Amino acid sequence: MDLNLKDQVVMVAAASKGMGYATALECAREGAIVSMASRDKEAIEAAAEKIRQETGAKVKAYSFDASDAQSIARWAEDTLTELGPVKGLLVNAGGPPTGQFDSFDDADWQSAFELTLLSSVRMIRAVLPSMRASGGGSIVAITSSSVKEPIDILILSNVMRSGVTALVKSLSQQLGSENIRLNTLIPGKIDTDRLRGTNTAQAQKKGISLDEHNAQMAAQLPMRRFGDAEEVGKACAFLLSDAASYITGVSLAVDGGLIKTVW
Repeated sequence: MDLNLKDQVVMVAAASKGMGYATALECAREGAIVSMASRDKEAIEAAAEKIRQETGAKVKAYSFDASDAQSIARWAEDTLTELGPVKGLLVNAGGPPTGQFDSFDDADWQSAFELTLLSSVRMIRAVLPSMRASGGGSIVAITSSSVKEPIDILILSNVMRSGVTALVKSLSQQLGSENIRLNTLIPGKIDTDRLRGTNTAQAQKKGISLDEHNAQMAAQLPMRRFGDAEEVGKACAFLLSDAASYITGVSLAVDGGLIKTVW
């Protein structure tokens, strides 16, 4: 399937590794012009070079802090100046720390709000003028299965990513008439650094090894395995593309059947 991303500018946040990197790679494979951003300057430049070498696509690396308004605005401004109008945006950021409700004070909640929810507001705000001027675009925000079924040790993520879901759904209603689509992607148990960290904490809590915990978790999944970041990247690239031109306001689960709720 041709996703019609060739020569379209796509911005991908938190793209030095994991699901962000996989999305940037898949968009580049489809011929998109990719603007990749991450906090670690050396890591994002290395990631961009790797994608350039593999795909031959035009890829530019930027360093940014998802919790800083000026940093996000600068990334968007530089992308517009150096690459052109923005067709797509992947909203993504590292997750808040794990822990129970009693583990966190007001400063922790404020930090999680700025990293996860307010960063989403800021990234979307930064690209809307360009999308409006060019006649439309697509925005995808990566959330978590916890927006459907809260995860015990992810109280901060449960709350903030649910807010992102509400934001995206609300904006899909407001911006549909301007041909701007917004969707969320819900990853399940995807083999990333984030999952490894969460699983390590859960294994320690249960007093078992990480391998034993992973085996138990995988056995509970309908597909009996964790997902791969590339599987998420392909789904994100699809939602960002014109191949998904009549899909908006949707939360697409890439979870191997993890989520049991009907809705």
